[in-house]
Amino acid sequence: MNKSDFDLSRQNQHIESRIVAALERISQAFRVLLWQESKTYSLSPIQVQVLIFLSQHSREKRKISYLADEFNMTKPTLSDAIKALEQKNLIRKEYEKNDSRSYVIHLTKKGKDIADKTSFFSEAIRTPVSELYPEDQENMLLSLLSIINYLNKSGVITIQRMCFNCIHYSFSQKGKKHFCHLLNKPLATTELRIDCPEFQQENVE
Repeated sequence: MNKSDFDLSRQNQHIESRIVAALERISQAFRVLLWQESKTYSLSPIQVQVLIFLSQHSREKRKISYLADEFNMTKPTLSDAIKALEQKNLIRKEYEKNDSRSYVIHLTKKGKDIADKTSFFSEAIRTPVSELYPEDQENMLLSLLSIINYLNKSGVITIQRMCFNCIHYSFSQKGKKHFCHLLNKPLATTELRIDCPEFQQENVE
């Protein structure tokens, strides 16, 4: 009988299950850190995530439909989070001239201040990563990008903006080299991006 990755007998016999269990532990750490940060400002974790996202992304990505896909949430649920942020004077809506139902979301000064402060919630996780050997960091980045790419193609993650799925990216199997056609230069592993502002979705047939 097939056993889950959380079955200890399977974990102790299969390294891939131990890696999955380790990733789940790290996801728990993210949730704890985000929850602690959100309580400081009387916000929910998703409200903090939305503020941070809004502070870092361009106008076309600051709409309800895009945010709902970004966070894998329904529009009504995401709209509730936006409504709460608006009531707390952390965001404002700019309605489109030709469509009164569509709007772009902007941070207020208060919202920007909170987004800047809460964006450091992940420092406790960044610290041990920064202490890894550079080669281990590169291998970890490549492995995580491959996992994210698989999850995206499987439909688990609806949106991603990393090199592997970008129209400007190519990879040479022979030389094991990454190349960005927008920058017109080879990319070192350390230069691969997980969230690129110039990202354009590759053509899917």
